[in-house]
Amino acid sequence: MSRGKAAAHRAPYGHQKLRDREPRAGVRYKCALLNTIADVLQQRPGWVEAKEDGEWDFYWCDVTWLRENFDHIYMDEHVRICHYRNHYELTRKNYMVKNLKRFRKHLERESGRPEAAKCDFFPKTFDLPSEYHLFVEEFRRSPGITWIMKPVARSQGRGIFLFRKLKDIMDWKKDAARSDETKDEIPVENYVAQRYIENPYLIGGRKFDLRVYVLVTSYVPLRAWLYRDGFARFSNTRFTLSSIDDQYIHLTNVAVQKTAPDYDPEKGCKWMIQQLRQFLTARHGPEAVTALFQNMDNIFIKSLQSVQKVIINDKHCFELYGYDILLDEDLKPWLLEVNASPSLTASSQEDYELKYRLLEDTLHVVDMEGRLSGKEKRVGGFDLMWNDGPVSRPDGQHDTLGSGFFVANTHLGCVNDRQKQLRQLLKSGPAKKP
Repeated sequence: MSRGKAAAHRAPYGHQKLRDREPRAGVRYKCALLNTIADVLQQRPGWVEAKEDGEWDFYWCDVTWLRENFDHIYMDEHVRICHYRNHYELTRKNYMVKNLKRFRKHLERESGRPEAAKCDFFPKTFDLPSEYHLFVEEFRRSPGITWIMKPVARSQGRGIFLFRKLKDIMDWKKDAARSDETKDEIPVENYVAQRYIENPYLIGGRKFDLRVYVLVTSYVPLRAWLYRDGFARFSNTRFTLSSIDDQYIHLTNVAVQKTAPDYDPEKGCKWMIQQLRQFLTARHGPEAVTALFQNMDNIFIKSLQSVQKVIINDKHCFELYGYDILLDEDLKPWLLEVNASPSLTASSQEDYELKYRLLEDTLHVVDMEGRLSGKEKRVGGFDLMWNDGPVSRPDGQHDTLGSGFFVANTHLGCVNDRQKQLRQLLKSGPAKKP
């Protein structure tokens, strides 16, 4: 087994601890990150950091370690790591779109157009440079609209720009052609060209997107959990299409917004998703908001199903995804991207507490201590929404909106009374595995 010692680090914000009962001792962990997850692991009762030359049971690794080491180590039955080997099938922007397009065609063949239409939640997208000519055809069919270019493997808004004229990307195109002709040069970076959502839902005149967390503990069968907490990330500047070069208007990434000259670190640029749900309910009514969140449930499940047959399932692996969702003015949710390494660095005390709870509950679901029976529909702030099929809500609620989507066992943006739920769940002691 790969060995090494993760550096210790204390985050600038306080933490919350659950100490309902002492778990089984002796879980040895490693951690490659120096943020909130390091605090959660250090504070978890009975868990100890693996010594530099010691073996580990649990590793919160980064994707670089995964790429370099996964094929070269032996892992015992109980060992867990936080990524699937080819997680990029969903989390690289071009692969995600490729898999969604393929899955949509499959649904249309097998179940017809109405079922395939449930995958119409991502903007028209082209993989460049390979689909450049297809993109140009589409571009010329709809002159004057705004497009956005995104590097396929970068994060935090780096390398993104908007454009309306082909000449605005000709320099990039020339670099691509030059790279193809010169074999010994570094290939040009792949991008996706995506139709920009020109009518985003605005609050206070500002654009925002949602960060939502989905935990997958198995792809065969597919087993996915949705976290009740999340947040909306707002731009720092009022929205307008008259200026497409201002990143503070169009990019909601916190890494971008916190560099704005008038950014207020005390105020920040986030709403908790409970606050957003209450706001939308007051403005549009509960039925419209219920339909919106059902449509978001559909995005999570269909996107995971689109990669279910290509992800290399491994019993040692789990994945905590960060979904980025944009709402338009008609309350339609659009999938922007899925992150395999969502930021775990806190931007405020409230943000730290959210991420601490999220990571603590992730460890509860992964269950290194063997305290769960495997039949739970809820663990802390996580609700089981798919277990080789849709998971019904405990109250047996049915779809009253006629949307045709299943009503998942999800409570995104609802009260997260996780401490109470965990006390009830864990009070009886370790569960006996069947």
